[in-house]
Amino acid sequence: MQTADLLDVIGGLTSRLKLYAAKLPPIVHLSAVPAGIKPQLEAIEDYEELVSRIRAQSAGTPYRSLNASLIESLEAFEAGRLLGAVQSLLALLDQLERMKLDQEIDVGRLDEKHVADYRAALHKILPGNKPELDGAGRGM
Repeated sequence: MQTADLLDVIGGLTSRLKLYAAKLPPIVHLSAVPAGIKPQLEAIEDYEELVSRIRAQSAGTPYRSLNASLIESLEAFEAGRLLGAVQSLLALLDQLERMKLDQEIDVGRLDEKHVADYRAALHKILPGNKPELDGAGRGM
């Protein structure tokens, strides 16, 4: 398994999260917060298929240590906890960068660009990342 294989799956998971985030209302009422607004069954199956595929490929490789973050992201997505799913994938990207720094894996320039792109896409999903809010909270 190569870093590019893992990044392809992370890209797929990120796109599923973006699609799910786009379907959520801008304001979620408190009555819906404990259970969350769950994604459609097909979206959950697609997400689960991607996670299962990478878990199977990562067995016996240094990438196996990333499985916990993938499972956390899947569980959060299944429960409709978008922020939990995003945070788990961001943690996975952090782990990937630490593995690169520790020279456990090889990461090429193109792979580094993909990591940066996926990180930026995931950050855009998080609340408070709307362009109309730029400069908010910084005083006059």
